[in-house]
Amino acid sequence: MAALDLLLSLAIPILIVVHLLVAPYTKVEESFNIQATHDILVYGTPTTDIYQQLSSKYDHFDFPGAVPRTFIGPVLLAGFSQPIIALVGFRHAQLVVRGVLGLLNAAALLVFKANVERAFGRAAARWYAALQLCQFHVLFYASRTLPNMFAFGLTTLAFSQILGPSDGKTRVWGYRVAIANLTIAAAVFRSELAILLVTVTLYSLALSHIPLRRMIPTFLVFFTVSLLLTIPIDSYFWQKPLWPELWGFYYNAILGSSSEWGVSPWHYYFTSAIPKILTNPLSTAVLVPYALWNAGTRKQAGPLVIPSLLFVAIYSIQPHKEARFIFYVAPPLTAAAALSANYIFMRRNKTVIFSLASVAILGSLLISFAISTTMLVVSSLNYPGGEALSELCDLVKSSSSPDLQTVMVHTDVLSCMTGVTLFGQHPYPPNDLRPASEIAFHYDKTEDEGTLRSPEFWGKFDYVLAEDPRKVMGPWEIVGVVEGFAGIELVKPGTASKGDIESGQDRVFGRGSLVRRVKDSVRGLTGGWWIGPRMEPRIHMLRRLREGEARRAVTE
Repeated sequence: MAALDLLLSLAIPILIVVHLLVAPYTKVEESFNIQATHDILVYGTPTTDIYQQLSSKYDHFDFPGAVPRTFIGPVLLAGFSQPIIALVGFRHAQLVVRGVLGLLNAAALLVFKANVERAFGRAAARWYAALQLCQFHVLFYASRTLPNMFAFGLTTLAFSQILGPSDGKTRVWGYRVAIANLTIAAAVFRSELAILLVTVTLYSLALSHIPLRRMIPTFLVFFTVSLLLTIPIDSYFWQKPLWPELWGFYYNAILGSSSEWGVSPWHYYFTSAIPKILTNPLSTAVLVPYALWNAGTRKQAGPLVIPSLLFVAIYSIQPHKEARFIFYVAPPLTAAAALSANYIFMRRNKTVIFSLASVAILGSLLISFAISTTMLVVSSLNYPGGEALSELCDLVKSSSSPDLQTVMVHTDVLSCMTGVTLFGQHPYPPNDLRPASEIAFHYDKTEDEGTLRSPEFWGKFDYVLAEDPRKVMGPWEIVGVVEGFAGIELVKPGTASKGDIESGQDRVFGRGSLVRRVKDSVRGLTGGWWIGPRMEPRIHMLRRLREGEARRAVTE
């Protein structure tokens, strides 16, 4: 059985890497940290003429975002990634950077699993691992450079310290370590985690009978350390006195500006987000509630479930809600579900109810894993910008004349929001020697509507990635289209395949091309039936026509 435990442990980092490789591109929410990591790796940290160096080279001076974010995460990622990138090459840098973050979060999950085993036994740890491995969101986002995922490892380590019964001294130490981790996470990465810090502390005071005087010094020490880290480092990179999370708290909580990105009902986290995050329908509806109700698991589940749900309840006051804002509660709630699953399964031979419940739990694991796999496939179709950039570079290199040295490319807003990054734009660092035959690509990301309406602006580009080709002025031809996921479709026999030769939609690149081939193969086997992803054009790849050049015929 030791082999099973090893397999379950190894499966956590392996599946995180699999999710990374299946969906290697990023979205706009991840852009600050991925671009900042790129800039640190490429340009370093200047010590002279600092403002001029940073403002002329670093991306965040051109695209600062709604609120300033901390550079602590990018600095750590760049430091861990640099020696690996030196070995494998800079063209793989984005995968390496995301892989490092994913493996750091995997390590936190493995520590959590080990502490579940120490506190609740090996069987409960196996159930925890099995349930965790069936959750799409944690595995998919573990390697994504969101501020939430930098904090995720710290919150997971915090919960790992408050598991299970222990003597008084060990319990106090565990809560102090938890408070230290939550303090760093709140002060540096996500200010809303101050709520989780409060709920964990209040639970320790109320039910674990740990005196407040043992907690306050830990909080003060690590809060001070956090400020001594984030304020100098972030003030350096932003070139102004700054504590990013204080600014973020003011922007979101005081001004309420986050509501500009949408408002959800107060119950969204409980009725939608948590069920999605846990994936397994029995976890939300049965196993977590049963862990609190059952006398045999109530004491162990309390420290995991009660602070987590109180955090979610209080945070629900904030009108703007996204599932990623509460990813931190996934490991503790999953551990509570594992307690129930283990309790029921160990008694499967005692009553018919326990026997049927055990079968249902085992079946739910298979269903959850199938759901998670389907969500991975679907989610990988949502990055047309990253695919378009990669396909365009390959297309230009394969079809251009040997004397072509430089290509100018404009990438529109949707392209940049769905995968275009500095890592994708620059496979070689600026100061590195590149092959003599290698084409140099230069990119523009202008967003100003007035500038985009000027015909002279478009005259300097050779290629354009655009959501709407009608907005691109001048003589252009569509050389290809990258599609994106647009829902699930049911196609009946006799329905013609969509395609538009004139618009270039029959020259589909990227995942859309793969979906088309799979769709055609399946329809050939089923007599014309198909149920699967519906793909629609997202990014058009345009080539500028030079004077006297006619549009070439678009062929399949």
